[in-house]
Amino acid sequence: MPKKQKLPKLGFLYLDYVMRFFDYSNFKGWPDKIEAVTYHWKNDKTRFINEVKKKNIDVLVGNIPATAYETFKEIAAELPHVRFVPSIESQFCNKSKENVTLFCEKYNVAAPKTLITYDDKEADEHFKNCHYPQIVKRSYGASNYGGYFVHKVDNYKEATQLFAEKKYKPVYTQDAIPLKDSGDIRVMLIGHKPVCAFWRYSGAGEWITNTSQGGDMSYENVPMAALELAVQASKAAKAEYWACDIGIDENTQKAYIIECATAFAAFPYIRDWIGQYVMWDLSGGKFRLPHVPLFSWEELGKMDPSVLRTLRHLYFAKYEPSVDGTYWLEDKGNIDMELTDESKPSDVPPSIEPPVAEDKLPEMLKGEDQVMSSPIPEVKLYSTKEVSLTELMTLEGMEEDVAVTIKELIEEKGITTFEQLKEHISSSIEHIELWAKSFKK
Repeated sequence: MPKKQKLPKLGFLYLDYVMRFFDYSNFKGWPDKIEAVTYHWKNDKTRFINEVKKKNIDVLVGNIPATAYETFKEIAAELPHVRFVPSIESQFCNKSKENVTLFCEKYNVAAPKTLITYDDKEADEHFKNCHYPQIVKRSYGASNYGGYFVHKVDNYKEATQLFAEKKYKPVYTQDAIPLKDSGDIRVMLIGHKPVCAFWRYSGAGEWITNTSQGGDMSYENVPMAALELAVQASKAAKAEYWACDIGIDENTQKAYIIECATAFAAFPYIRDWIGQYVMWDLSGGKFRLPHVPLFSWEELGKMDPSVLRTLRHLYFAKYEPSVDGTYWLEDKGNIDMELTDESKPSDVPPSIEPPVAEDKLPEMLKGEDQVMSSPIPEVKLYSTKEVSLTELMTLEGMEEDVAVTIKELIEEKGITTFEQLKEHISSSIEHIELWAKSFKK
């Protein structure tokens, strides 16, 4: 009788205040207990490492947010026998827009022409001579938090005014792509195979394609050029699962990466497929590999969400013709799902470091603080403790580590107004006033 194959000890990587991408139901059929280890922020590295060791975890599954990326590089170094899914290297793009650009440059993946600089003279010279419009982004995190930190400037005056107001560091600006049909394309991949893709169109009178700002979406007629570019990026990242936002130049029909990362919003059935893929990978093929025909999203997109929730654990069997004529009904396209390559530290491009200490950054980037002439508005911060980290991050100028601190203050000290924050955090009064003004009840 053959010896039963020993499966690796699986664990979910969770972080306080961060939405959980995976749950136990996404790994339906895994025969062994799946552990869970939660990182609690603020000097929790040693405790986290010890818990992973104590539970004898071999594989940790879960995304790492931007603020924790550097810490988890250190954690992974202390856990050399633990596999992270996705790998720490695959999550390089999760940290910042800057990292997305550096990734595309290293692997020759098509992306818009981009300037990243801490030098005010270089930035000023760029905005005097560049082609407009320019797309300016806050270079932090994989998500734009609904497009709140993405701006379009049409001339030099608008560019200088924007940086004087926003104080983004570094300057991150791209040539605007004349988007085909005023939309971009979100492509989700598992094992380098596109499993879902859709157009995202800007709302009436808007240019940002994010659906949270009134945009619309369509699963129809996703061009093959977008899928091929997404596959190229996924393979370069060596990511088990991956997503790209892709723009098609309406003049040249060329595809460009706008964003890419392992962190993205996904339908429940796609998370199930990722779970099936990871189980197939970790079991050496004992579990079945998901079979998702290209362009299946066109038909799934026609289904009511309530039906899709009923079909939560959706499974496609590989089609085998039963008569000669069905040969012509085979899948469109020839992109197969495959095992990802193993990542290594040299896969990660070097980062761009500020040339001077932050307190001596150029005035164009730093901006001048304005003296407040009035007290912070008594805006109610939160009446419940259910606010998410992402909701806090939508406040203008918010940093993720500060949002974590505010989340803790709400839960542990009962902070309910922005006025109360000034007694508990080191952020400037000007910043707190800005959050109060930009907060949307």
